[in-house]
Amino acid sequence: MPNPQPTSTQDRPLPATFFDQDARSLAVALLGKVIRRRLDGLWLSARIIETEAYLLEERGSHASLGFTEARRALFMEGGIIYMYYARGGDSMNCSAAGAGNGVLLKSAYPVIDSVSSSASLQRMQQLNPNRDGSLRSQHRLCAGQTLLCRSLGIKVPDWNAQAFCSETLFIEDDDYQPVQIIQAPRLGIPSGRDEALPYRFVDAEFAAHCTRNPLGRTREPGRDYRLLTLQQARLKATSGDHLAG
Repeated sequence: MPNPQPTSTQDRPLPATFFDQDARSLAVALLGKVIRRRLDGLWLSARIIETEAYLLEERGSHASLGFTEARRALFMEGGIIYMYYARGGDSMNCSAAGAGNGVLLKSAYPVIDSVSSSASLQRMQQLNPNRDGSLRSQHRLCAGQTLLCRSLGIKVPDWNAQAFCSETLFIEDDDYQPVQIIQAPRLGIPSGRDEALPYRFVDAEFAAHCTRNPLGRTREPGRDYRLLTLQQARLKATSGDHLAG
C-alpha cells in the first residue's frame, strides 16, 4: 500500500496564485496535493494521484467547443472550480492561467492523518459504495474522476464556477512530493481530437490505484508513457510532443 510520509499535516490551502500557471505545469504541480472537503462534521481527504491538462487551442478540451454559461469557469482566473457530468457522474476540474485552460482531477487516494481520521474514510465509503451496496475498498474509492467526487460529496450544482473555500473545500500542500511521475496520453479522448497529446500525469507510487494503470503489462516505455523524475516532468510537461515517433 502506498505510504507517503509528508513532513507536515498542517492545513495549508493553496493560494489562488498557485493555479495561475500553464495547465500542463499545473497538472504536474497538483500531483501529491491533498483535497479536503468538510462534510457532516468531518474532513474527507484524498491525495491527488492523477491529473489531465486541457488547453483552449487543442480539440480534446471542452473550452475548444466555445464559451457557454456551464463552461464559464474555464474562462475565469486560475483556481476556479469547473464541474460537469461525465457518464452521469460529477467530475471536478480547476481553471489554470489563460482563458479556456484547466486541469481535470482524474483520481486520488484516501488520506488518513491528523485532519481526517478513520471515521472520515468510513464516511467516504458510505458515500461511494459498490453497486451491490458493499463498502468499496480504499484502493479503488477515488480511482476515477466520478468516484473521487462521489467519495467527497462534491456535486456540479454546488461547486461549478465557485472558488475554493478554506472552510469547506480546498487543496492543501502537506509537503509530500512524488518521486517519479508517469506522463502519458489522456484517457477517453475521441479519435481526431488530439488524443495523442501526452497531457496525463500520474504519481508512479500510486499507478496501480489510478483510473487505469499506465504501467500495465501491454504498455511500453517510450511508446505508451514516459517515467520521469519530478524535475523532468516539470520540464517535459509543456513540450506537447507525442510519445512515439
